Formats: sequence, C-alpha cells, structure tokens
Amino acid sequence: MDHLQYFMVLGGCLLITLPLELALGARVYRQPRRLLTAVVPAAAVFYVWDAVAIGRGHWTFAPQYVSGVRLPFGVPIEELAFFVVIPICALLSFEAVRNLLDAERRATVPALVLARTLVQTKARSGGAEAADGSDGSDRSREAARA
Repeated sequence: MDHLQYFMVLGGCLLITLPLELALGARVYRQPRRLLTAVVPAAAVFYVWDAVAIGRGHWTFAPQYVSGVRLPFGVPIEELAFFVVIPICALLSFEAVRNLLDAERRATVPALVLARTLVQTKARSGGAEAADGSDGSDRSREAARA
C-alpha cells in the first residue's frame, strides 16, 4: 500500500478541492481549453527540470512510495501527476476565492452607489434650500422661481 501513497495524496487534493468547482462555481473543469493552457506549459517545464535533476542524480524518489512506473528520462508517473494535480487545485482555489470576492463586491457596490446617490441628492437639496429658502421639493422650486 505504501507504493500508492503519492497517488493517494494527489487524489485527496483533488477530492478536497472538488467542492470548490461544484459549490462555489470555480468553473475550472468546465473550461478545459483554458485549464490545459494553464497547466500544460508549467507541467512541461517542471517535467524537464525533474528529468535533468534525476539524470544528474540530484533528485531521487524512494521506491517504496512510488508505483515503479517510470516515464521517459526516469521520471515517475506520480511526479507528472503532481505537476498536473497541484496546479488544478491551485486554480480551483484561486477561482473560488475570486468568485467569493466578486459576489461580495456585487453585493456591496449597489449599496454604496445608493448611499452615494442619497448623499448627493441630500447635498443638492440642502444647497438649493440655502440658496432660495425652499425645502428642495419641486413645488418649493417652482414657488422660488415665480
């Protein structure tokens, strides 16, 4: 069972972040082209980096914790999975937080706009009252003009 630990941790990461897609509308999995554009370049760079480090003997993997399936240049399949899974989890987290913040902004901005409008209206009314002695209503303005 130890040889599956790496895969189990990655699976746990995906399971933990899945609700971000479903409940918080992260929309990462629903945009596969965008997801691939974000993940593939980074995965490719880190795959090459690992291949070079493994080839030079700078980086190794404990055989008891990996499946034993090796990709070209000796990179364990779990390592490639890591380069795909972790960025997906990060994107899910980022998009979920962005959705929450956008929802908060949408909820507060109309209230701020309304408050600003009320303050400006009151200021205009107060200014009109001071200038012509009216109370700011249309009748008072018409009476002041006459």
